[in-house]
Amino acid sequence: MRKSGVLLPVSSIPSDYGIGTFSRQAYEFIDRLEQAGQSYWQILPLGPTGYGDSPYQSFSTFAGNPYYIDLETLIEEGLLTKEDCAQYDFGDNEEYIDYEKIYLSRFRVLRTAFENSRIEEDAAFLEFTRANQYWLDDYALYMAVKNSFDGISWIEWEEDIKLRRPEALTAYREKYRTEIVFYQFQQFLFAKQWSALKAYANKKKIQIIGDIPIYVAFDSADTWANPELFQLDGDLTPTAVAGCPPDSFSATGQLWGNPLYRWEFHKETQYAWWMRRIAYCYELYDVVRIDHFRGFDEYYSIPYGDKTAEFGHWEKGPGYDIFTVMKEKLGKKAVIAEDLGFLTDSVLKLVKKTGYPGMKILQFAFDSREESDYLPHNYTANSVVYTGTHDNDTVLGWFASLNRHDRAFARRYLNIRSNKEIQWEFIRAAMASVSDTCIIPMQDYLGLGTQARTNLPSTLGFNWKWRMLPGAFDEELAARIQAMTKLYGRL
Repeated sequence: MRKSGVLLPVSSIPSDYGIGTFSRQAYEFIDRLEQAGQSYWQILPLGPTGYGDSPYQSFSTFAGNPYYIDLETLIEEGLLTKEDCAQYDFGDNEEYIDYEKIYLSRFRVLRTAFENSRIEEDAAFLEFTRANQYWLDDYALYMAVKNSFDGISWIEWEEDIKLRRPEALTAYREKYRTEIVFYQFQQFLFAKQWSALKAYANKKKIQIIGDIPIYVAFDSADTWANPELFQLDGDLTPTAVAGCPPDSFSATGQLWGNPLYRWEFHKETQYAWWMRRIAYCYELYDVVRIDHFRGFDEYYSIPYGDKTAEFGHWEKGPGYDIFTVMKEKLGKKAVIAEDLGFLTDSVLKLVKKTGYPGMKILQFAFDSREESDYLPHNYTANSVVYTGTHDNDTVLGWFASLNRHDRAFARRYLNIRSNKEIQWEFIRAAMASVSDTCIIPMQDYLGLGTQARTNLPSTLGFNWKWRMLPGAFDEELAARIQAMTKLYGRL
């Protein structure tokens, strides 16, 4: 069935407190999606972020980002007052997130809400902590201990707690009991608010496409609590880390630094940790996009300590075996395979065998020197087409940067005759394609340039900051999107 949707990170939703949240503006965004005839809202990973603010480097693969908790809702519930919130500086730029100000303010105001909550008398909270004990206990303890050591990575903690010796775990749980409950409280608020927002979207017949990074961060509760799952040495230092070889994005490759999995151990356990992780994703989302799907076929292993990704090598991943187990244990699930980059015959066979749709990116199509699989006439129905992803420039920014041969080719292919609103011709090509699903980044619908780019891989400093201005997604734009959606049979 032909459908379409919009890609917009939660952090990019307009809000009154410096970063997008599960606020009335998020509900209004869903209303606009409904008016625009859309079936999907695609978001980025929802986990708590650390250094670099990347949602792909989270302190937990299970926990939610406390930044997304809506303060207005807490005011309505009597946990905060407007005066409590007004004490803090959340930043004053409606178009960009100031993460330093968010970090310095958000936890303070949430602590005020916690102190006003009497949360341990709340039956719903107690049930939440019981149901999520398998990840929540380790995460809350990890964050409490991390704070006590001024935020340093767990590998630098005192040895007894670094190695999770039972007596140390007991001692730290007692010492930081209140702090642990504070982190549980944050997760309870996150889950309650996200669950309500997702239910609202589903009621409007809009499904959430969530994103699961294939890897977890080294400095995370997951790695600290489950070192046996990863390629670590006797001192719990990684022996090799994840990344990508040199490509068109980066001449020295991408050094992600995530610990690699001990796939033979996962296989022995019937991928128990993975099954729990994926099952939890389907509590949060309706469809799961698996980032870096290639890593299940082969993964790039970079020696730990290398400064670039140039000297890594490929290792075999679990292959189809993990998806056999997934289908047995979890049933048939809606998945999008992020199969971008250089694809070998074996990874193409894996994607085909799973039956999952792969991704087609229009910005990758217009190389005037050669025929591309990303040109729309080469698509198959079982695919998801994007003008670009969170790692691409906006269409307008990208088009302006093309060399004259590639730009001329794109103009001929799309029959572009004027420079006005060029992005709509790319949106039209995506919508008109045979791909069952079409996802367009919100920045392209808004006609924004490079200043609205979400992420530039292998860089730090300006990523993950862009926000949509209040009122930008108005009724006129929704009507225009709806008309094109209807024209190409995606309503």
